[in-house]
This record gives sequence, structure tokens and C-alpha cells, in this order.
Amino acid sequence: MVERYPEEVGVGCSIHPRGTKLVYEPMLNKNTILEVKDLFVSFDGETVFKDVSFSVERGKALAIIGPNGAGKTVLLRALLGLVPYDGEIKWREGIQISYVPQRFSVERSAPISVEEFFLLKSERFWNVTEEFKNHLAHELNSVGLTDDILKKPVGELSGGQLQRILVAWAMLNHPGILLLDEPTSGIDVGGEKTIYDLVRRLQTEHNIAVILISHDLNIVYRYAQQVICLDKKLVCYGPPQEVLNPTELSKLYGGGTFYHHQWKPH
Repeated sequence: MVERYPEEVGVGCSIHPRGTKLVYEPMLNKNTILEVKDLFVSFDGETVFKDVSFSVERGKALAIIGPNGAGKTVLLRALLGLVPYDGEIKWREGIQISYVPQRFSVERSAPISVEEFFLLKSERFWNVTEEFKNHLAHELNSVGLTDDILKKPVGELSGGQLQRILVAWAMLNHPGILLLDEPTSGIDVGGEKTIYDLVRRLQTEHNIAVILISHDLNIVYRYAQQVICLDKKLVCYGPPQEVLNPTELSKLYGGGTFYHHQWKPH
């Protein structure tokens, strides 16, 4: 078993203090990269969620859905070792983890270019290697951007451009899993599809796992192989086509109307 603090692993686009150690262990199943068992998180004596168990396999996408306040973002933060928890979170030994946050606010007047933003990821900010430059060019190309964008101020990027930049940043350390907290929040429908198509292509080409939070069941059906329904506890877990039925959705959201959701029988 190997333990590391979260700041010592490849967590992209997130600045955070030292938190709970991440636990890395060999896995019996060669495809399993994350195992979670009986996870419980509370703040100031109030339960955020309890009894959450699931696993994630290489090359698969797991979606997390639930109403506001269900604990979705806290679950991601627990997986990253950023909040204390009870239960077990085991990562495959040697796995690289990257994270794209829900919001990444940038002052419009911030005097930093896209290139300088990426150089923060380099071990040699003032003397960047050709290898890093080539790797950066490759990742920009993989998200549909050219190196022309490098000179642009980060504060002048559109929402869609910024999300692509964050995904490219997160891919720089060759992750085995990518965690996405509502990556298209504030982006129009066309931009949303572009971002998710991009993530699916990266998932397929690099055989990486994806954990994503979404409020849109159409996105879940289209892009995820597994889904967790969370409302302070595990309400349902399994393939979306099997577990996302009107009965389970009513338990999760209440009533017969679901915001941004439409049940699609298969």
C-alpha cells in the first residue's frame, strides 16, 4: 500500500491545502482503478452522505447525479483526498489522477497568457524543454485548439475555450482517470456537446476512466456506462438504461418532474 497527499499527485487545475492521504494499492481485477466502500462524510456533525460504495474501471465513464445538496461535489473532493471521510477509498497503485473543477474564475484583467498558465505546470518555468512544448502542442491539438491561442490572455477566453484549456491542462500528466465537476456549467448547448464529445474521444483514445457530475440525464445516457444516484446516500447504482427509471428518479428528485431530465426507456 502506498499513501500520498493529494498535492503530490496529478490533480489538474486545483489549488488546495494538504488533506487526507490518498491510498494506492494493487488491484486484483486488472481493469479496476478505483474501489470505494461504505464511504461516509460529515461536516460539523451533519451527515453529507453515507453508505456509498462503487468501483470504476479503466476506459469507462461513471456519472454522478442527484439534487442540489446531495453531496456530489463533496464526493469528488473525498476521492481526491480533500475532505476527511470514513470508509475506504482505494486507488490503483501508480494511477495518475486529473481533475477539472466546476468553476475556474479568472479576472478579465489578469496579466497571464494561456502559455504562462500552462507553464505553471512545467518544472522549469523559465527554461521550458522542447519535450514539454511538444507535449503541450499535442494536448492543445487533442482538444481542438492550435498554438495560436497560447498568446491570448486567459481572461479573454470564452467559456468553451476555457473548458478546453482546462481539459488540456488536466491531460498533461497522462492521467488514468479524469474527474469532471459539471464541466459545461455556463456553456451553451452546442458548446456542451463539443466538450463531452471531446472527453469521450480522449477516453477512447487514451483508455482513461472518467467520473463526471451532471444535471442532464441525456448527457448521462449518451456518455456514461455507469451512474450513481446520490441524495445523502446511494439511491441507485448501475448502467443508466437499467437503473434510471421513473421509480428511482422519483425517489431521487421527488414527484414526476425532473429538472433538465427526461427518462428515455431503452
